[in-house]
Amino acid sequence: MTVPSLATTFRTHTCGSVRASDVGTDVRLGGWVHRKRDLGDLIFVDLRDRDGLVQVSFDPRYSPPDVMMHAAALGAETVVLVEGEVVARPAEMRNPELGTGAVEVRGRTLRVVGPASAPAIPVARARGESLPAEELRLRHRYLDLRRPELQENLVLRHRLMQTARRFLSDRSFLEIETPILTKPTPEGARDYLVPSRIHAGEFYALPQSPQLYKQLLMVAGFDRYFQIARCFRDEDLRLDRQPEFTQIDIEASFIGPEDVFALTEGLIAALWEEAGTDVPTSFRRMTYAEAMERFGSDRPDMRFGLEIFDASDLFRETDFAIARTAIAQGGRVRGLRVPGGATLSRKQLDEIEAGAKGAGAGGVVRVKRTNGQLDGPAAKFLPEGAAARLALEDGDLALLVAGPDGVSSPALDRVRQDLARRLELAREDEKSFLWVTDFPLFEREAPTGRLLSVHHPFTAPHPDDFSKLETEPERVRALAYDVVLNGTELGGGSIRISDPALQSRVFGLLGIDEATARARFGFLLEGLRSGAPPHGGIALGFDRIAMKLAGASSLRDVIAFPKTTAARALFEGAPSPVPPDDLEELHIRVEAQTL
Repeated sequence: MTVPSLATTFRTHTCGSVRASDVGTDVRLGGWVHRKRDLGDLIFVDLRDRDGLVQVSFDPRYSPPDVMMHAAALGAETVVLVEGEVVARPAEMRNPELGTGAVEVRGRTLRVVGPASAPAIPVARARGESLPAEELRLRHRYLDLRRPELQENLVLRHRLMQTARRFLSDRSFLEIETPILTKPTPEGARDYLVPSRIHAGEFYALPQSPQLYKQLLMVAGFDRYFQIARCFRDEDLRLDRQPEFTQIDIEASFIGPEDVFALTEGLIAALWEEAGTDVPTSFRRMTYAEAMERFGSDRPDMRFGLEIFDASDLFRETDFAIARTAIAQGGRVRGLRVPGGATLSRKQLDEIEAGAKGAGAGGVVRVKRTNGQLDGPAAKFLPEGAAARLALEDGDLALLVAGPDGVSSPALDRVRQDLARRLELAREDEKSFLWVTDFPLFEREAPTGRLLSVHHPFTAPHPDDFSKLETEPERVRALAYDVVLNGTELGGGSIRISDPALQSRVFGLLGIDEATARARFGFLLEGLRSGAPPHGGIALGFDRIAMKLAGASSLRDVIAFPKTTAARALFEGAPSPVPPDDLEELHIRVEAQTL
């Protein structure tokens, strides 16, 4: 995207904005030396800035001797100022891949304003040339960020952020900042703690989300709030997770789930439109229970089939010990039918099984049908007609897991994803959005058996399930919802508890007594008791959305200064030791640990 106007004292044009319409005019440019080609009496320099590349030529016919000398000495990534005339390139020398490819600038003056040592990693790359190792690129992030593809990602991120602001502002949402130094909030991960120098032995926490504050804004009557919020969670990292991240945080009063769905679908449509693509006007919906039963995941990828089926009745009749034991202990035998899967090699199936074991399964039972016969370790135990009951055609494969749903669901989800990748079942350009609704309100902690919140303790129970709160708490549904794209959770939210009496009931079920509730959440409870409207909202993972729309494979490619999977900032060198005097001022002593 061409920058409209960035003329300054030093330049009349950006490098990427020079066009055929400028032929015959003099321009002043500033930028970095991307590449240099020295042909002796003719020197070509590709000059780069954020807006793109333009070719600058130096020739004794129009470049003074001192300019030729300086041009010959230029090194990669040197910052220069150039003045010259825009001329049309000969037809055979034009580069259709560049916006500036029809012209070049004949350099008459050249001044080095930013000398550069040899770059630790290259910025310019030939077509097909591999990137340096990521750790090296993160260590020299200032150079890595010069790569046009990363700059395009961050420009897109900026545009998406402004689109979100406009969309929500146009719908009367107010952008309100909430504190960064706060109390711990129960979001399920560890908090980053900040010691107080003034209050010895006391700590702030960095917010995992603005959850309590946005609810208090509803209590205060602001009605519609949003924030491009920075959030912090001290948890294990992966490609789509960072210790500090950004979310589009939204809360509104006097709304129900349908209002949140409509607003979110409109916002997502606006973001995707900004990135040059469209989305459906409304998204599919599926309950949590259905998603887990059919796909083993609360964020299923709906671009392909491979639905889970229950084969417990068939195996209940057999002497296959693995299945009978699992069923006798209250589990099931569930699996996936893979059309044409009999062609998968043993090595491939072993790798798929290893993934299932990594997700908690004891193993995967393989049954395939070839030449009208069932084959596999369990085949000899199966009764006549088993192929039909398994719905296997010739050349098909069934992969089954025996055990409780808590084991078979994640294992079969892993198998399903692995099969889709190997068999190329999902089209990369397909967009399958899904709302997953009616999450359980509670789950049991193993091995204590105590109740925990699936999301957080401020999530409202489904009104139809109030009667089950004390008698069947695990069957209580929450007014909670996630929006999913192609197997990736883009965001989630809920309708909140606005009745202080109901909030106290939920705290009691979670084993949070009145004193603890007052100590941890007193300021929220006080607000609820002062008159709270029905309210709820959603938080969308902005980094993930930017990653999806940029076509990036990692969050680190859409964040200016990311952390590694070890939560280290390699460029800045953080975290780092702190001088003892600073620790003493914070009333902290670091004790040596013995391994």
